[in-house]
Parts: sequence; C-alpha cells; structure tokens
Amino acid sequence: MVEVSVKGRRGECRLAEDWLLHAQELVPVALRKAMEVEVFLGRWKMIISKMERIPSRISDLSSHPFFAKNALCKEQLQAISKTLEEAIELAEICLQEKYDGKLRMQNDLDSLSGKLDLNLRDCGHLIKIGVLGEPALPLSVTGTSTEPESIDHRNVRELLARLQIGHLEAKHRALDSLVEVMREDEKTVLGVLGRNNVSALIQLLSATSPCIREKAAMAICSIVESRSCENWLISEGVLPPFIRLVESGSTLCKEKAAISLQRLSTSVETAREIVGHGGAQPLIDICRTSNPVLQSAATCTLKNMSAIPEVRQSLADEGIIPVMIDLLGSGILSESKEHAAECLQNLTTGNEKLRMSVISEGGIQSLLVYINHTRTQESAIGTLRNLLSMVPTEILTSLGVLPCLLRVLKAGSLGAQQAAASAICVVSSLPEMKKTLGEAGFVPPLIKMLEAKSNSVREVAAQAIASLMMLSQNSNEVKKEENSVPNLVMLLDSNPQNTAKKYAVACLVNLALSKKCKKLMISHGAIGYLKKLVEMEVPGAKKLLDRLERGNLSIFSWK
Repeated sequence: MVEVSVKGRRGECRLAEDWLLHAQELVPVALRKAMEVEVFLGRWKMIISKMERIPSRISDLSSHPFFAKNALCKEQLQAISKTLEEAIELAEICLQEKYDGKLRMQNDLDSLSGKLDLNLRDCGHLIKIGVLGEPALPLSVTGTSTEPESIDHRNVRELLARLQIGHLEAKHRALDSLVEVMREDEKTVLGVLGRNNVSALIQLLSATSPCIREKAAMAICSIVESRSCENWLISEGVLPPFIRLVESGSTLCKEKAAISLQRLSTSVETAREIVGHGGAQPLIDICRTSNPVLQSAATCTLKNMSAIPEVRQSLADEGIIPVMIDLLGSGILSESKEHAAECLQNLTTGNEKLRMSVISEGGIQSLLVYINHTRTQESAIGTLRNLLSMVPTEILTSLGVLPCLLRVLKAGSLGAQQAAASAICVVSSLPEMKKTLGEAGFVPPLIKMLEAKSNSVREVAAQAIASLMMLSQNSNEVKKEENSVPNLVMLLDSNPQNTAKKYAVACLVNLALSKKCKKLMISHGAIGYLKKLVEMEVPGAKKLLDRLERGNLSIFSWK
C-alpha cells in the first residue's frame, strides 16, 4: 500500500530530491483520504483546496538550478511533508470517528489549515525573493564562528530569507544568527538588506517572545544607527512597535527603541509621525526614569520633535514643560540637561502661551541655576532670551538675571556670549533697563565681542551696543573704551557677509558728536568705508559721512 511506503521512506529521506519525491507521493494519498471524510465537511473542503495547490508550489521549487543544494528547499519540503502526514493522520481519525471530542478535532483541523497556509506562503515567498538562485547552508552552520569561510553575501541573504519563512522558533534561530553576523560584519548585512527583510524584522518587534523582540530591536537599532534604509523602516511601519516597546518593553527593548527613535527623529517628517502615532507621552514618561541611556535618548527625541512649530502645543498638552524644567537640574547625564534646554528653547520660540507656561512652572529660576553650573549654556540662555520680554523689570532684577548674563558675556563660550548679547537686545528695549545695564558694566564685554571672527557674533554685539547707546550715559561708557571706535569702524566693511554694518553706523553716528571720536574714525579709514555704504544705501551712512567730511575739512583748513 502507498501508506506503508510513505511511512517507510521517512528515515531514508536525506537529500532534497528524496524529500521532493516523498512530498509528491504524499499529496495524492492525503487528498484521497481527505475526500473520503464525511464529517467536518466545511473544514475538510478548505483543507483539500489548499492541498491541491501544493503540487504546483513544489514543482516551482524543484525547477530552480540550485534546488538540490539549497538547504531552504530541503527544509521547506520537510515541512510540507510533515503537514501532509498530519493531514493523512487526521483524515484517518475522522474516517474512523475516533476523535476525542468534536471541539478538539475542530481545533486540530484549524491548526492543520493554518500550517498549509504557512507552507504555501513560504514556498511562494522563497520563489519570489530569488534566494533559491544560489546554494544555501543549513541554519545550524550559517553565520557561526565555526564556518571555515568568511561571511559572504550568499549566506547573509539566506539568513535574511529565514526571517520571512517558517514558524516563530525557526525565525528566532535565524534572528540569533543574524545578530551574531551583524556583530562580526555589519557592513555585509547592510549590503544585501532588502525592503522585505526590513519588513520581516519589523514584524518580529511585535513577537510574543520577549527574547525575539529584544534581538529584533537590537538588529533594527544597528540598521538605524548605520543611517541605512531609513525610508524603508518608516514606510514598513517601524514607529508604532518602537513606541510600544518604549512604553512597555523590557529595559533592553526600551533602550534600543529609544535610541532608534532618537536617530530617526532627526527627520522633520519622521518626528511629526512619532507625535502622530502617540509617541510623545511614552517618551515624556521615560524622561523621569533613572536609566541614563533611556533618559538621554528620550529627551533628545523630544527636543527634535519640539523643533516643529505645529506640534509644540500638543507636546505641552502632554506635560512636556515641567518635565524638561525638572531635567535641567535632575538630568543624569549632561547631555540630558542640554537636550532639555534646547527643547525649552524650541517650545518658547514664537509662542507666548508656552512662554507663560515655562515662567509659571519656575523655568527662569531653573534656567539660571543651570546656566551658573554648566559650560553648555547657549540653549539655556536662548530660552531665557525668549522669556525676558514677558517678565517685569523688578522680577528680572530680583531673580539675578543680569549678573548671570554678565558672567556669560565675560567668560562664556562664543555661542553663549552671542546668546547673552541677544538677550541684552531684548532687555535693553525697556527704557528703564538701559541705565541699569550700563551701570552694571555690560558695555566693556560687548565692545570686546566686536573683535570676534564670527559675523553673527559681531552683529548681535553691535546691535546690543546700539540699543544701549540710545541713552547718553551709555554713550559715554562706550567712548571710555579704547577699542570701541576702531572696532566699530572695522564693521563698516561693505562685504556682504558683514551683517553688522548698519548697527556700527548707528553707534558711530552717535559717537561722531565727539571731536576726539570723529578724529579716530577718520584716522581708521571710516570715510572710505562710508562712501561704499552710501552707494549701498545703508541707513545712516550718508549722515555719518557728511558729519565726518565736515569735520575733516575743518581740520584740514586749520592745518
């Protein structure tokens, strides 16, 4: 009988050709048995329709040139044969009506139907992805350290294919091997990675096994950090599972997901999508964690998201402001504190409601403490600048804002000094503050900043000085500085990159009322500069030129 030959061949099937013959023999037996069954007819009808598709699928497999040498073919035929044998066994039980309960048999038949679906899908997938065009090693040796040859593209492609076929346990083994290969030779894996492989890895992020989720997260995090396949990752839906892992995954999953979201959120569109998928609240929550890696990655991601104006209010509604303010003092790593300061700067840019929220949460006090105890002050001072126009003068004075800004102007980094000078421009717009700033000693460090190599630094310093000089008392302070006139004259350069010239003109127009300053301007070549600026129609340039030329003629005539 055929049944006997089928059972007798089980131990003899060694090669792919043997498994092919075995499967081909099993199909008609399984179909005949199934057609004889007279119970559970609906389920058996579905099973029969699926088994009828198997011959064409195994025929497609066997037509590939490396069929006999490809381990994937052999393994797939083994899986098909096992399913067919199970179908024969269940058919015989149904024919004899010896099953243990109707419900249990229904479950067994549903399971069989699912296995047939898996066999058909995997066969089609192997043919579709083209991995059968070359030989493949068995999973037990692919990518392991015992392999005599170096890792090559062929073996990596086979490993990636295994992530897309078979049961979860088989995918787990393939994932183990892939993670090991990526540790040894990540470049080779990235070189052959395709969209389907990326999709398969993303699906494993939602696996029921925590171990599989962790290894999938590790593999995808490596891909993200290499800056490869970002578009595929996003289009294949990596964000929702990553957000779920941040919310409820293991510590390792949370770290890898948070790091990946941090990298991906550098794209404005991706950052917007993270918000849209509900990623803000889980990220805000883990900012409170005691895990430094998680805290830093989450804070950086939120900083990137806060750079998008239209999502700022949504972030505020989720409670981001008090958390970022708290991180200025409690952040575990300096990077977390710096990201929090940048986030607050973004949130307070162009939004009065959010500025008031930061102020009401004690943001100014926290910013001042942070600025006084760190070297990375630029973003914090930028945030402070955004808030100053909304705070009464007496409060600014009582909180110690001005001494803080003055310390930065004298000893901060160039970027911090620029931010502080910009804050002075805001504060000095209030008439009562001009005198206070002049008396507090802000003029000398601002004059010094005019010597900076950076055009933007020189511009904001000149702007601050011009604002202060609207008070005559401060003009006298500028005159007292030995380098004030020479530095300002140098800023009359007509070079388009010199953006400080209009402020320099404004300062010099005021100083030109002094004969001593006028002589200094002329001796440093101001007239030559001004003639070009007049042609460029720089505001105030003609007025200053006229004032200097009149003075120059009178000096020449007297001589």
